[in-house]
Amino acid sequence: MEDGTSRFTCKGKTIHNFAGTSTFSEYTVVSDLRIAKVDANAPVEACLIGCGFATGYGAAINTAKVTKGSSCAVFGLGGVGFSAIAGCKDAGASRIIGVGSHKEKFPKAMKMGATECVSTKDYEKPIHEVICEMTNGGVDFAFECTGHISTMMTALQSTYPCNGVAVLQGVVSPQDTLPLHPGLLLTGRTLKGSIYGGYRSAGITKLVQDYMSKKFTLDHLISKRLKLAEINEAFDLIHCGTGIRSIMIY
Repeated sequence: MEDGTSRFTCKGKTIHNFAGTSTFSEYTVVSDLRIAKVDANAPVEACLIGCGFATGYGAAINTAKVTKGSSCAVFGLGGVGFSAIAGCKDAGASRIIGVGSHKEKFPKAMKMGATECVSTKDYEKPIHEVICEMTNGGVDFAFECTGHISTMMTALQSTYPCNGVAVLQGVVSPQDTLPLHPGLLLTGRTLKGSIYGGYRSAGITKLVQDYMSKKFTLDHLISKRLKLAEINEAFDLIHCGTGIRSIMIY
C-alpha cells in the first residue's frame, strides 16, 4: 500500500504485493491509484494494456511526444519495446529502428511498425555509432526498454546531439547507477524517465476502448497462452529472450 504496509500474510508472515498489485493472485488488495475501470466486455487480451503496452506506447506518445516525420530507435524488442514501436508509428515517425539481439523477433517488430531492425550481434563497434551512421548524426527519439545500464547510455548516445530525446523505461537493480558524462547533455540532448507510459487510470480506460475499437492490435505481443500452473514457462520465455508476453489463463 502507499504507506508501506501490506494486506497479505502467509502463516503469520507479511507478504508484499509485487509492483503494488499482485495480479497473479485470485484476490488482491490495492491502492485506488492502481485501479482503472474498463469495459466489462473487454477480451482477456486487454490485460496486456495494464503495464507492458501502456508503458511502451505511452513513452512515445506522452513522455517523448514523438513528432510526425521524426526518426526513432527502440532498444529492446520485448513487450515494452514492441509497444514503443507502435507508439512511434501512431505518432507519425517516418523512420523507426528496432534494436535487439534476437533476430527471430524482427518480423514481428516490422509488423508493429518498425521500418528496419538492427542486431547488436552483427557489429563489433558500439551500436550507438552504428545508429548515428545510419541516421546522419543520431535519431530524434530513442527508447530504452531493457533495464540495462549500458543500453541506457547507448540510447542517449544514439540521439542527435542538438535536440535528441532519450527515454529510459527499464527497471534496474537498486544499487545500479548511470555513469553519465555532462558533455552528452550540454549540446542539447534531453534524458527522460517514464513509468507506465505517463498514463493515469483514465488513460488506461481510454486505451482499452481504443483497443476494442480496433485502433491498434495486441496480437503481435502474445507469445503464448498458458495456465497458471505453467507460469514458470512464461518466465523462462522472458529470461531466454525469445518470449514477448504470455497470457495466463485462470
